Amino acid sequence: MPSWSFLTNHARVLLAVAAQPDARLRDLAAALHVTERTAFGIVTDLTEAGYLVKERDGRRNRYHVQEHLPLPTDVGREPTIGEVLDLLVAAEGRPPVEERRRRKGDPPA
Repeated sequence: MPSWSFLTNHARVLLAVAAQPDARLRDLAAALHVTERTAFGIVTDLTEAGYLVKERDGRRNRYHVQEHLPLPTDVGREPTIGEVLDLLVAAEGRPPVEERRRRKGDPPA
């Protein structure tokens, strides 16, 4: 096994939040094998960049991935976050990005 990864911790947090929006920072940190402080920093980065939206739910926070945002790349058309998540997350129980957009009323890509 190589000592490196194709996905950054930021990408791994996006995947984890997409799979479980109500996960606590402690849960994210444990799942990704990082410290809670690291998980907090990554979630803060993603929230400040607009890729995650934080919603207060009682004493907890829920995070929502902004799937319609483009993923900046140097290789032509910028795919949306949702399109990339569709490639990386198992399709079981997760409708394709276009169907999710129709449900939420987001504009098509």
